Amino acid sequence: MTAMPVSLRFAGDVAFIGLDRPEKRNAISDALLSALEARIEEAQGRARAIVVFGHGPCFSAGLDLAEHRSRQAEEVFWHSRGWHRVFRRLREGRVPAVAAIHGACVGGGLELAAACHIRVAAPDAFFALPEGVRGIFVGGGASVHVARLIGAARMADMMLTGRALDAEAAERAGLVTYIAADPVAKAGEVAAKAAKAAPLTVLGVLQALPRIQDMAESDGLFVESLVAALAQTGPEAEARLSEFLAKRAPKAGEA
Repeated sequence: MTAMPVSLRFAGDVAFIGLDRPEKRNAISDALLSALEARIEEAQGRARAIVVFGHGPCFSAGLDLAEHRSRQAEEVFWHSRGWHRVFRRLREGRVPAVAAIHGACVGGGLELAAACHIRVAAPDAFFALPEGVRGIFVGGGASVHVARLIGAARMADMMLTGRALDAEAAERAGLVTYIAADPVAKAGEVAAKAAKAAPLTVLGVLQALPRIQDMAESDGLFVESLVAALAQTGPEAEARLSEFLAKRAPKAGEA
């Protein structure tokens, strides 16, 4: 294991952030969470897209239960809020994030994957929320973000029964966007494409689109119009539309 339990490398405009506790199945300890926050901050300052993956046998087996101890309710509350802060930095950051998942993506690992904007899974990936059968409750954002992806009823089933979803079931449920034999390579391709998106488009997709989902229809459409006005009057939009009209840009589906 490296001195820092989260690795970081850059390939062009894409940053690759790797959970690096393979001997612990990338269980998320307090030290790993702190390192992840630092790596996210560095990546967002230098890259235009991020890939999050796990070194070793899996993406992440979730909360490091070796650190579990008896806590008062107030302590548990603030511990959970710390997870929310780190994952929010990824989800509400300046650049798109793609999760590349293989093996176990369990509990807190699934919450981390759900904080990314796009998820790529290997055929051997599986997804679970075992907190329910362990007598605890999710604390890293799953009740909002996983439930939004797969629905509260399916999440309830996973928590109450311990059911795991394989990659194909996760794709059908809307949790996974792509299935690929090499998820890191595929996530890198997806991230490289996302890195080419116009900054104002990225701002709309990352900042406005999630908020629109929580709005009444009329409010959401109003915000959509505002973001459209912002994006479509920017200099990059003008240049790209000119390229398209001059038949120098790829058609839809060819990018």
